Amino acid sequence: MATPGPRDIPLLPGSPRRLSPQAGARGGQGPKHGQQYLKMPGPRAPGLQGSSNRDPGQPCGGESTRSSSVINNYLDANEPVSLEARLNRMHVHDNQRKVDYVLAYHYRKRGAHLAQGFPGHSLAIVSNGETGKEPHAGGPGDIELGPLDALEEERKEQREEFEHNLMEAGLELEKDLENKSQGSIFVRIHAPWQVLAREAEFLKIKVPTKKEMYEIKAGGSIAKKFSAALQKLSSPLQPRVPEHSNNKMKNLSYPFSREKMYLYNIQEKDTFFDNATRSRIVHEILKRTACSRANNTMGINSLIANNIYEAAYPLHDGEYDSPEDDMNDRKLLYQEWARYGVFYKFQPIDLIRKYFGEKIGLYFAWLGLYTSFLIPSSVIGVIVFLYGCATIEEDIPSREMCDQQNAFTMCPLCDKSCDYWNLSSACGTARASHLFDNPATVFFSIFMALWATMFLENWKRLQMRLGYFWDLTGIEEEEERAQEHPRPEYETKVREKMLKESNKSAVQKLETNTTECGDEDDEDKLTWKDRFPGYLMNFASILFMIALTFSVVFGVIVYRITTAAALSLNKATRSNVRVTVTATAVIINLVVILILDEIYGAVAKWLTKIEVPKTEQTFEERLILKAFLLKFVNAYSPIFYVAFFKGRFVGRPGSYVYVFDGYRMEECAPGGCLMELCIQLSIIMLGKQLIQNNIFEIGVPKLKKLFRKLKDETEAGETDSAHSKHPEQWDLDYSLEPYTGLTPEYMEMIIQFGFVTLFVASFPLAPVFALLNNVIEVRLDAKKFVTELRRPDAVRTKDIGIWFDILSGIGKFSVISNAFVIAITSDFIPRLVYQYSYSHNGTLHGFVNHTLSFFNISQLKEGTQPENSQFDQEVQFCRFKDYREPPWAPNPYEFSKQYWFILSARLAFVIIFQNLVMFLSVLVDWMIPDIPTDISDQIKKEKSLLVDFFLKEEHEKLKLMDEPALRSPGGRDRSRSRAASSAPSGQSQPGSMMSSASQHTNV
Repeated sequence: MATPGPRDIPLLPGSPRRLSPQAGARGGQGPKHGQQYLKMPGPRAPGLQGSSNRDPGQPCGGESTRSSSVINNYLDANEPVSLEARLNRMHVHDNQRKVDYVLAYHYRKRGAHLAQGFPGHSLAIVSNGETGKEPHAGGPGDIELGPLDALEEERKEQREEFEHNLMEAGLELEKDLENKSQGSIFVRIHAPWQVLAREAEFLKIKVPTKKEMYEIKAGGSIAKKFSAALQKLSSPLQPRVPEHSNNKMKNLSYPFSREKMYLYNIQEKDTFFDNATRSRIVHEILKRTACSRANNTMGINSLIANNIYEAAYPLHDGEYDSPEDDMNDRKLLYQEWARYGVFYKFQPIDLIRKYFGEKIGLYFAWLGLYTSFLIPSSVIGVIVFLYGCATIEEDIPSREMCDQQNAFTMCPLCDKSCDYWNLSSACGTARASHLFDNPATVFFSIFMALWATMFLENWKRLQMRLGYFWDLTGIEEEEERAQEHPRPEYETKVREKMLKESNKSAVQKLETNTTECGDEDDEDKLTWKDRFPGYLMNFASILFMIALTFSVVFGVIVYRITTAAALSLNKATRSNVRVTVTATAVIINLVVILILDEIYGAVAKWLTKIEVPKTEQTFEERLILKAFLLKFVNAYSPIFYVAFFKGRFVGRPGSYVYVFDGYRMEECAPGGCLMELCIQLSIIMLGKQLIQNNIFEIGVPKLKKLFRKLKDETEAGETDSAHSKHPEQWDLDYSLEPYTGLTPEYMEMIIQFGFVTLFVASFPLAPVFALLNNVIEVRLDAKKFVTELRRPDAVRTKDIGIWFDILSGIGKFSVISNAFVIAITSDFIPRLVYQYSYSHNGTLHGFVNHTLSFFNISQLKEGTQPENSQFDQEVQFCRFKDYREPPWAPNPYEFSKQYWFILSARLAFVIIFQNLVMFLSVLVDWMIPDIPTDISDQIKKEKSLLVDFFLKEEHEKLKLMDEPALRSPGGRDRSRSRAASSAPSGQSQPGSMMSSASQHTNV
């Protein structure tokens, strides 16, 4: 048996270890049975293909071969591939095999140098079944490794074992040689047809059959005509992509099966599975491949978490801005979707799904539907606003406030420094309040509650339609399979628990077990006792964060009170106190909200980590709930204060409520708090959209890209100049930002959805600003996914998950919040009560006088009277806004009967409004079916078409089998036996399943 040479690296299955060249030479023995070698090839003639056939009966050794041939192309170190030869950067360097996935890591050597005769840049092709042949010691390609530090050596061994296990699963790898002192190495992974077919059958991936596409028919003739007319009118808005033109046609799909290959239209095996499906299959293998040297770590995510690999990603389909004429999906998405110049076009949802996967496709479909639903709500909101503008001169209460002849003398707004003042000086505020506080806002609130229900119902219908077209039926098994992979942090915690609590034999079993490290016994799981400290920390931290938010709101209140008192001392600033204080306080609120948003996002992630969820889906759901709770409280707490608490605990003249010594609680403006609520809502909403959603999303990625570029330039000392001028696709993608999930994008839109629905009674123009933002947001997110992020893994999912429940909860809560805004914050209920119960002529004449109470100024506390009053008339009584008994009544300054009457009317309105809108919402929900009628009919029709197609294909298969059999003697008997054995059961034979299972990595 041949002796392993210095260029052959023995790999022991289950416990691989790279030996030094000297150790391999000193061994004097050939590899034992079961050993394999990873060849590090020296220079050969360019374009040479190495394939070896080995007898399965022979042991693995220097002279043994295997029966399966393996393509093993590599570059000549002296003759690098020319740019003309590298026609497609999506392939490995043989220009034949696609790069389906890329692993990247950073290595560092100390004292490493190349032996003589090894010039230039080379590649090491790691491929299946490449066995050691008797080498020529000392030949070109020998590498003398310097001493590595212990951590780097350990990581290197773990990478070698993991890559060896990937080869055992059938994948083919290509990687660069580590011929520099340090740098980044890319491991290119190619999945051959056998692996793709095996995994597609295992994952039950649905693929098109030979049957031609069939048309999805509309309901009736009227529906057909309307659909045709609508399609003709919207043709300028349609993106020019092939997948968007046939939205009424569908392929008949069926789960892939290697025993039913005759059902599928397989013209070329290399292109039968698209790039997203190929990378998804490889990612599934990467997730379940074990690494015993990394403490029985399961999957690539654990290795990345332990810094063994730096990144793992599928490749983009070429460059999006290349000047060449060749078109790819990425370039098509950029031209027809990810540019601001095509903002008016519909989104190519099918192409987005094909390129990025169903999860991201559903996000953009949801965002598109939400944006389109904002159009009718924006139109109605503008009409409501214009109605307020048109009726402002007819509003009797604002005219009474602006009439200087009424001469309502109001009590001082602060102690000592504030003087008496006329109500007519607040004319501008009263007139502005009518723009948003008019009877049309009540109608608009009801409309928006029904709008939210209709939006959610239409999303469920669109989700079902997309699920049918995208073949997402039966995806529950796939989601359950995704739950089987524990997170790296969970594995680490379980391992620490076992090391602490288990006896010596259990520890030894953990260290030596190399096969089923993912399957845990009951005692190997984290119980509630193990998680209790994390739960306790979560509870305490969330309470602390909510208390911090309330403290910030209280701090802004104190700022407003003290600033108002300070500005009132100066005559020059006294006239603009309310405007100045309100504007500066809202800006402070906005800045604090933006800062706390970033902090709360990081805190929510940290709290979820210490909770140690088992799977990625559980981690994502808990992270979403925590982040939403904290950001919801942070964004809306200042608005809730203005809407429901400001001006409610002021007291009355002579008995004011003081925050600190000498500082009274702030009151609402004379026109009410609704105008201030509108200002607060508009500035916070617009500020968040402009600064956080757009400037942060545009500016921060550009800064990160600039820093990475500067870092790469500083580390480019050893980079080949030709390589830097013409980088490969994996180099270009490596320089992009990693994809971190859809949570920030969803969270941004959910918070906006709250602004649009929760307080729409106070700001009818909120849908307009949300629409303008979303038109930009769709293209901004599209550009980010196409040009600035690495290509995400294609994830199949049937819905948007927990986000739908959050949207539904906000929609129901918006009914209650708008009911209280109309009843408590606005003057809608007091006006109705006055008009129909206290008015002499059934109009609002005298309403302002009815809302003002009297106070005898002689009863002001000592030291609170205005100093040096400049009021031009003698004052005996001043007025303040409240419903209290006059000073001459038997119970002076107590709440009057009108107060209790109006309070009961407000509560009654809340109950009636809430139940009416909830009933209408349920009615809308019941009237709109979740599954479109045409889709439910087509699902039934597709089953019938599938059965007919199976019978036809089986009949043709039997005819082909019978023709040669009938020509031979006794053919009829054999044909009957074949017919009996080929029944269309659709089930695989036990033998085939066994052979399929034997090709998988042991997990």
